[in-house]
Parts: sequence; C-alpha cells; structure tokens
Amino acid sequence: MPVGVPKVPFRIPGEEDASWVDLYNRLYRQRLLFLGQEVDDEVSNQLIGLMVYLSLEDSTINQYLFINSPGGLILPGIGIVDTMQTVIPEVQTVCIGSAISTGCFILVGGEITKRMAFPHARVMIHQPAISFLEAPLGEMIMEGEEVLHLYEIVTRTYVQRTGKPLWVIIEDMKRDVFMSAEEAQDHGIIDLISQE
Repeated sequence: MPVGVPKVPFRIPGEEDASWVDLYNRLYRQRLLFLGQEVDDEVSNQLIGLMVYLSLEDSTINQYLFINSPGGLILPGIGIVDTMQTVIPEVQTVCIGSAISTGCFILVGGEITKRMAFPHARVMIHQPAISFLEAPLGEMIMEGEEVLHLYEIVTRTYVQRTGKPLWVIIEDMKRDVFMSAEEAQDHGIIDLISQE
C-alpha cells in the first residue's frame, strides 16, 4: 500500500461529479482539525489559519481539534490557544492518543465543558523548558526572564481552565506528570471521556 495521504471523493454542492481530494481537506470541510505531530511555528500557523478561515466561512459551526502530539514549542502553542479562544465558533479539543507538554496546554485550551479524551489517551503536564546550554551570561538572563514570563502564562492558563489552585499547578509543573484520561478529567484538563 502506498504511503501518503489518502484521497476521498467529494462532490462540491452544485457540481454533478465528485472530485478526489485528500482526506484532511475533506475533514476540514466538516470542521475537523488535526494536530498529529510536534508543535512548531509551521504547524501552528497552519492550524491558526484554518481556524480563522473556517470561522470566517461560517461562524455558526463548531470546530473540533483532535490532538495526538508529543509536545513542541510553547510560543506556537500559546498562539493556537489564543486563536481557539478568539474565533467565534467553539473549538472543542479531543485527545486521541497523547497530549504531551504543549499538546496538553492546547488540549486544556478547548471549550470548557467540551474538552474530551479517548479512554486510553495519555496526558502529560510539565513546566516550559529552556533552550540555552552554553550561552553567554547576558543571554541566559534575558532568556531566563522570558521563560519566567512564559511560565506565568502557562500556570495562569492552567489555573483558569482547570479550576485547580495555583499551588497544585505549580507542584505538578515541577516534574513530568503523566495522567490517564480519568486522571486528566479529575485534574480538570478534560471534561469528558469518550465511550468505548
């Protein structure tokens, strides 16, 4: 079987014949978005563009973001969460495999009461990482200040969206905390677990 994105038939309203489009483009038309890789600037910009475009096309239809991500860069993740909370339609998040680090941050950013995980999904929360190892002291101090700022944004978002007190979130972010779907629900990261 060839590797690649499968093509599926799609009939544009008003057209007689169906044309073949790639699977993801077909699903986007139904407002089903996917984050299935590490979060970086390119992936973030694509998701943000899709959410904004679909919102402008029809702001009455909710969007669904399916997440199976090993994490990634926090700033692009913050951009995705800010967009989800800015577009008019609700953006419901669904963890279908794992939502690790930035993936978890995006998961918790979905429409409150409509964030979901599949029964065997795994979620992991921890603090934002820093990237310097051998940088000059001045750069370390400047990057340290930026990391503290990002840490504040992330902790404040988790507190607001989970309902957990600040001290619980700070304690959880000190280390990698892996959770089952049930534990993520108890923690307020998701609201629902899909039925098997």
